[in-house]
Amino acid sequence: MPALSPTMERGNIVKWLKQEGETVNTGDPLCEIETDKAVVTLESNDDGILAKIMVDEGSKDIPLGSLIALMVEEGVDWKQVKIPAQPVTPAPTQLPPTPPTVPQASITSKAVRLSPAARQILQTHGLDLNGAVPSGPRGIFTKEDAQNLVKQRGTTPRPSTAAPVPPFAAAVPSAAPTAPLAVPSLPGYPRPMIPPVSVPRQPPAPVGHMYCGLYSVYSLFLSDNVNISVNDFIIKAAAVTLRQMPDVNCTWSGDGPQLLSSIDIAVAVATDRGLITPIVRDAASKGLQEIASTIKALAERARAGKLLPEEYQGGSFSISNLGMFGIQSFSAIINPPQACILAIGQSRWELMFCEDEAGEAGMCRRNMMTVTLTSDSRLVDDLLAAQFLENFKMNMENPRRLALF
Repeated sequence: MPALSPTMERGNIVKWLKQEGETVNTGDPLCEIETDKAVVTLESNDDGILAKIMVDEGSKDIPLGSLIALMVEEGVDWKQVKIPAQPVTPAPTQLPPTPPTVPQASITSKAVRLSPAARQILQTHGLDLNGAVPSGPRGIFTKEDAQNLVKQRGTTPRPSTAAPVPPFAAAVPSAAPTAPLAVPSLPGYPRPMIPPVSVPRQPPAPVGHMYCGLYSVYSLFLSDNVNISVNDFIIKAAAVTLRQMPDVNCTWSGDGPQLLSSIDIAVAVATDRGLITPIVRDAASKGLQEIASTIKALAERARAGKLLPEEYQGGSFSISNLGMFGIQSFSAIINPPQACILAIGQSRWELMFCEDEAGEAGMCRRNMMTVTLTSDSRLVDDLLAAQFLENFKMNMENPRRLALF
């Protein structure tokens, strides 16, 4: 069972497209596998004969690396192929029952539940909890317990040994660096607590997120016979802004920051299998109508579970729109290794002071929305993020500018 998506841990065999004894050439479809994101056709990497199907159609939750089929070279009698024996797990040794232990009144630091104030006091004085007894409800070691422990042991606060927080790295230069940059540690800065989309479920990297938002006024001129949504304008405006500011169109890899030549916008789509981000490739070079038809087709295939891996893996910039759910503003989590994600809130009508063409001031009714940019401070610092939002605002307020790119 191969890994057909970065977050895949198990797979389901939907259908076998080849039968035992059939000749298989490189690139021939072997079977359809359902991942956590989509149904993907598995193609053969070699020429040969499909000798034995080890996992039947409809089998579910097959772990990665499990044997699902056997192939042999042409000319080999495939009917005589020997099926490799499955490793046998030895039965666990029966151990004699151990006598029950008598619960102790004292606690250790690994078993105790600390209140935040108690934890701070213990860390400041360098104390452990051996022999200490909690007095709080449900066995919580409280602030008063920590203060009493300090008095009993007569300790003094330790001097702080915390390293100073390093400054943020500057924004990525306009030319690709010749050597990878060192990844700075960022103690004290928030880390994402939600596993990012399309990456393995592992402890998050120390990324310093910066959040800034603005109100963007937009007026959209739509043709009666062209079905274009506000989201299509947002994708186009973001792509044009990235073309205007190529330093933001970058990713962070093991070799450091990487500037990207293609502007590929990943758009979050909710499906029955969870969130997935199909990608509009080279979005800056596409017109609004082409973007609209592309994202519609990608969204339909995403909800049907028929996206190909190359249609949702990669991307240089992400957009998440929760406006249709009545959310006015929110902060989205970066999808590594990208540098930014733009969160789109609900549009709303508001009264505001404005000037007409004659320069007369008065009240007018404008359509407003809130956008929030989350950026990786190693790549896009506060100033660069603010400049991106300002340019994005100008492109949304003046949609005719989009026709220039």
